[in-house]
Amino acid sequence: MPRFNFLIFVAPVFASTVFVGCGSSSPVLNGNPPAPAPPSTTDVVTYHYDNQRTGQNLNEVTLTPANVNSSTFGKVGELAVDGQIDGQALFLSQLAIPGKGTKDVLYVATENDTVYAVDAQSVSGNSATILWKTSVLAAGESPATNLPCGNISPNGITATPVIGRSRNAIYVEALSQNSAGNIIHRLHALDLTNGNELFGGPTTITATYPGTGGNSSGGVVTFLPNVHHERAALLQSGNVIYTAWSGLNGDCGAYSAWVIAYDAGTLKQTAAIDLVPNNSGGGMWMGGGGAAAGASGDVYVITGNGFGDTPGTNSSYGNSFVRLSTASGLTVGDYFTPFNTNAEDSADEDFGSAGPLLLPDVVDANGVTRHLAVGAGKDGNLYVLNRDNLGQFNSTRNSVYQQFSLSSGENQSSPVFFNNTVYVCPTNNTLKAFPISQALLATSPSSQSAHRFGSNGAVPSVSANGTAQGIIWALDWGAGVLFAYDATDLTKELYDSNQAAGNRDHFSPVGGHFITPMVANGRAYIGTKTSVAVFGLLH
Repeated sequence: MPRFNFLIFVAPVFASTVFVGCGSSSPVLNGNPPAPAPPSTTDVVTYHYDNQRTGQNLNEVTLTPANVNSSTFGKVGELAVDGQIDGQALFLSQLAIPGKGTKDVLYVATENDTVYAVDAQSVSGNSATILWKTSVLAAGESPATNLPCGNISPNGITATPVIGRSRNAIYVEALSQNSAGNIIHRLHALDLTNGNELFGGPTTITATYPGTGGNSSGGVVTFLPNVHHERAALLQSGNVIYTAWSGLNGDCGAYSAWVIAYDAGTLKQTAAIDLVPNNSGGGMWMGGGGAAAGASGDVYVITGNGFGDTPGTNSSYGNSFVRLSTASGLTVGDYFTPFNTNAEDSADEDFGSAGPLLLPDVVDANGVTRHLAVGAGKDGNLYVLNRDNLGQFNSTRNSVYQQFSLSSGENQSSPVFFNNTVYVCPTNNTLKAFPISQALLATSPSSQSAHRFGSNGAVPSVSANGTAQGIIWALDWGAGVLFAYDATDLTKELYDSNQAAGNRDHFSPVGGHFITPMVANGRAYIGTKTSVAVFGLLH
């Protein structure tokens, strides 16, 4: 059963060790090139800005609804890299780089197994300063190609990395193959200032768990590298790095729903769990989104359809929203599975086609503080779950906090939150806003975009200055257009990259289906098949 159409292609590889311009040239207005922003105080260390995956950067003081328009805002540069970018870009403010000064640093990783650190303020037109560039391939290895049942090709780093600034480390999961064709997955910790390996790494990813399904023998399931893929963004919660695993694009092989944890200071494995140990499937695809973590340290994932047991029996949690307790290793603390999960499994209607969102605390009509989560998958429903009691499984009805129809089609858009509103953009649909009142989401959108986003919809993000000047950013990856909307009213399109004359703001084709724009320090960054496109104020 094919998954949600992760693009299959062969990306060009650039041999140059310096960035070169891509696409149309950067504009010069009134004879003046785009000016770099002042030094930033904002860090973007993880997917969607925080461990709750709210998708909101509330420290953006430069970009506002008043200046994000095609007269004053546009593409300021596009920088070639050596392969497709599938994860979100990350950003550190004012990092001291020995011998190079204190810099705002942009980090991106490619499917060619390369990690880049770029002086973010140096980006202008067709030039930028690379602070370091590191290949995480071992000697004699290459990114994987021609994987079974179709996949990204070449396939190297897919998941969004995570940064631990206090440890001076960026953590990256990389896939490679050796000369014999064997597939290897490794967790790397790279020095933020020079790209060198830290903590005795990298660590080769292996795992075992009691079970009789998947790749099992003698009552033990063993992680099988050549059928697993780390698409989900990495999570750092406390002193632990969490990875969450799916299968390859075509659902082939004895893959299963692994969550594997590592000590952030040693890269030693601390825990592993297979959420379908006595059958198979259940991969955590999550549309580029990642596992989330609440204040208690519990970790939340959404699994895809499994192949076998009834959820909640026989230790099986396929097609489920799962809360993992981290008090002692990794154990299932609670879960929710749709009542019609068997039909969804047969139709390949994965619950886990997008990632979870943990809402900030909200108060209901009775004055009760609610701890809620949001998830929406391929069945067209949006589920609002009570994190204190997710609802488990009932074969006749869903025992959930709230449920309503999101669209008549699939959803692969991880929802985001801003100013008491949830934003989400399903496949072949509009970007929608659902306000929250008394701890309940409106069941129809308060506003929606005029533009209908194509295949896979869009994964939005938010920039704002506190609760003011909110902008919703969304990329139509197939059309190759970046959009910005007024967060208070999605009918108000502020900007799109097709507006300026002469293709001024066009950029290279996008390969990743789930690219989420990252906004920091007055600029927006998106990854393409061959580059990072950078947008900001033009003068």
